Amino acid sequence: MSEHEQPEDTRLHGMQRVSGRMIGISIAAALGGFLFGFDTAVINGAVDAMADQFALTAAIKGFAVSSALLACALGAWFAGSLANRFGRLPVMVVAAILFLVSAIGSGLAFGVLDLIIWRMIGGVGVGAASVIAPAYIAEVSPARVRGRLGSLQQLAIVSGIFAALLSNALLASISGGAAEQFWFGIETWRWMFMVEAIPALVYGLMALGLPESPRFLVARGKEDEAARVLRHFTGETNTDRLIERIRISIQREDRESFKDLLGNRLGLKPIVWIGILLSVFQQFVGINVIFYYSTTLWKSVGFDESSALLTSVITSVTNIAVTIVAILLVDKVGRRKMLLAGSLLMGVSLAMMAIAFSFAELVTAPDGTTSAELGAPWSIIALIAANTFVVGFGATWGPLVWVLLGEMFPNRIRAGALAVAAAAQWLANFFISTTFPVFSEISLTFAYGFYAFFAFLSFVFVWWKVPETKGVELEDMVEDFSSHGRPRAEGTEASSPRS
Repeated sequence: MSEHEQPEDTRLHGMQRVSGRMIGISIAAALGGFLFGFDTAVINGAVDAMADQFALTAAIKGFAVSSALLACALGAWFAGSLANRFGRLPVMVVAAILFLVSAIGSGLAFGVLDLIIWRMIGGVGVGAASVIAPAYIAEVSPARVRGRLGSLQQLAIVSGIFAALLSNALLASISGGAAEQFWFGIETWRWMFMVEAIPALVYGLMALGLPESPRFLVARGKEDEAARVLRHFTGETNTDRLIERIRISIQREDRESFKDLLGNRLGLKPIVWIGILLSVFQQFVGINVIFYYSTTLWKSVGFDESSALLTSVITSVTNIAVTIVAILLVDKVGRRKMLLAGSLLMGVSLAMMAIAFSFAELVTAPDGTTSAELGAPWSIIALIAANTFVVGFGATWGPLVWVLLGEMFPNRIRAGALAVAAAAQWLANFFISTTFPVFSEISLTFAYGFYAFFAFLSFVFVWWKVPETKGVELEDMVEDFSSHGRPRAEGTEASSPRS
């Protein structure tokens, strides 16, 4: 009996099995995102106790927190070229090793210098994982479900943030505080770092069992192995046709180099700039301010410390929930429409936060520090606006930027272009995270007004430049786009501008 003569229920069962395999390998790859989120958030629970033990100044304390972000940019920058040379899977395994070493080293650090070194080693792993996971998922996913599977990266990131916050809270609760001694006489804040060794081991072991990207295999002449991966994991039946299309899309050069990204738009190809600006806008709307400084924010609107910590966890859970909504909608609604809606929702909510904090009163504590406090009704307005912002980001810009970065670049430059865009994202993250204390000293109205401006500007950028990639095969991605935001076939003229 031929494949087409099989009973309907048998074919449906096969589709479900393939779908399960696809989901499985996508989740395994996205575990890098989980470690990405965990690693960047875990220091929040440990930082004060760590600073007290090492007697850190405010400046050194801030650099100890943000130094990992610079290393993330370094890891992202080199991950693309390493992935093209050695494959996607070896880079995942190396990232897992870096996470493991960083977790143990940070937990056993003797002083702030080696702590910063261990944190930066983990940062290199975070940067590499931030590049490899979306690229790999896009390359193994069928076009019809690529957006949903690509969104798993952001779901993993926010789940990692939640897991870090939860494990920190549990460890502190059991031991009596982050500075208190815990198992084997080791301080609790050190265990907060070392807990990351568990997901790092899981990630490394799962990466060893993943199939290599079929696009990478074709580029290395391993077409039989690529055909097996396509049949077994994606359900592709006409593998000869797809492999030929992959071969054509990458045959212009045998090996990608940074020179392939160069163009006549300020030195880079236009599509590379689109990826960079997507990354920058994702950070310049200030999402990490909500997570890195959320406890401070909630205390400013009248919550005590324990309530502020609980509210931060609730905010993290909200982010997970709306990311799931994004996964369900992305392949139905499309990337552009969701990004445009998210830009407007974030812009309005951030503008409301800026207005609300213009009514804040500065209160001086007994230790001489000052903080902003809001009274009713502005405290409630700020709280609602902040959570609305998280919803807007989590359902759109959070997951969809990673989806687009994983799929929008042509095969030949995907890993390198994604590496450049991810490095830009980490540098933007570093800038926003380190400038928030300065901005807030000017005024919280100025800080949230700054983020609101970039949220509205992101709407203009998406409307003008960002392509719609829903349902488009990776082999159809090109280096130039029509003004209507759709990839256009090679050799065709661009459409006329919008009226």
